[in-house]
Amino acid sequence: MIPLNELKVEAILAEHKPGIPIYVLCQAGMRASKTIEQFERASCNDCVLVEDGTQAWIDAALPIHHGARSVLLLMRQVQIVAGVLSAAGAIMALAVNPWFAVLPLFIGCGLIFAGITGTCGLALLLARMPWNHGQDSSCHCCYPE
Repeated sequence: MIPLNELKVEAILAEHKPGIPIYVLCQAGMRASKTIEQFERASCNDCVLVEDGTQAWIDAALPIHHGARSVLLLMRQVQIVAGVLSAAGAIMALAVNPWFAVLPLFIGCGLIFAGITGTCGLALLLARMPWNHGQDSSCHCCYPE
């Protein structure tokens, strides 16, 4: 398994034997679909999108590689950061200045956007943090060896 944030399409295709499926999955399917588009642009049509993502892979009792160190799942990090920013903004709006209410409003709009589009800006930002490098176990590309 290769985390999608570490995936190099050219490197995979250099070792790939045409006709052998490359299974691509993520938590919800959006990032996996975008990754399949990268393979298709490189003239590889052997990719298979795993419907229902990571949980379907686990339910099928297929092999899973867990990283050496434990990092909170990306979506849990998003929930923590969104909750802290929303609560801090509300408290500051009540105690300091009503304009701080813009912060929870901004976070709420971001969550609505993420729910509608499947793209979360906060998750993309958190995925780039140093503690998450090489640890994104929620989105993978798998190919038989």
